[in-house]
Amino acid sequence: MNDYRCGFVAVIGRPNVGKSTLINAIIGRKVSIVTSKPQTTRHRILAVHTTADAQILFVDTPGLHRQAGKAMNRLMNRTATTALKDADAVLFVSDATQWTAEDDDVLKLLHDCRAPVIALLNKIDRVRPKEKLLDVISQMAERREFREILPISAEKGDNLDRLLAILPAYLPDSPPLFPEDMITDRSRDFHVAEIIREKLTLMLHQELPYGLTVQVERFERGERGVTIHAVIWVERDSQKGIVVGKGGATLKRIGRAARLDLIEHLGCRVHLELWVRVKSNWADSEKDLLSLGFDTD
Repeated sequence: MNDYRCGFVAVIGRPNVGKSTLINAIIGRKVSIVTSKPQTTRHRILAVHTTADAQILFVDTPGLHRQAGKAMNRLMNRTATTALKDADAVLFVSDATQWTAEDDDVLKLLHDCRAPVIALLNKIDRVRPKEKLLDVISQMAERREFREILPISAEKGDNLDRLLAILPAYLPDSPPLFPEDMITDRSRDFHVAEIIREKLTLMLHQELPYGLTVQVERFERGERGVTIHAVIWVERDSQKGIVVGKGGATLKRIGRAARLDLIEHLGCRVHLELWVRVKSNWADSEKDLLSLGFDTD
């Protein structure tokens, strides 16, 4: 295939700057779950964007964060840094409305990055007054020598066409690595579990969403749709009570919201069975993390 480009583009930034929203907007469907809470993305997720001239392999990464006391947090940071080493290009996503110490941490990580780095100033639709954006761009240019600085709004879709137009030039000459109809390397069960976890994160308050994970035990397809059996793992008995709620009300509400999203995702009727089980300190055990589907390499 002549003049075809294909390569990996790592999407990196602090938590909650819109990396997953950006990926979903580019792909045109939910590849990564999105909530307003930090640390929603826990895994490296590959999203494939294929055109007639290029195949861009976006690598969505967990947000880099300072609080890395548990094994899960350390794995999330390691996943993000490993993605940088394998990238042909890097998208450094920051929030155009505010710069934080965690943004500085990511910038330091990029110091030794050999791949070309493009700065994306996200959430420009929230910058007030609009003239302030020029100052934000100028400040970003002083922090590092970027190949490009591009203001975008992942939520509104602003300037994403420009981003997709410039990216192929930074990728190597190569035939596509994946089939043209493929959009992610993650399995069906992974996405089902993530959709359930998204609803848990949205509906539960305080720190509880960070102490739970979801695992699909069975996925059965029948004439009337699919039946899914999934386990919500928590770290303590007290957390189990919160997830279940009085008379099972909270769990029913979470299951109802997840089922509606899964019907749209799978395109068929869905019967969802959820159980809540306790696995003490699973988030601080690499053995448990591996058994629950986390990348521990």
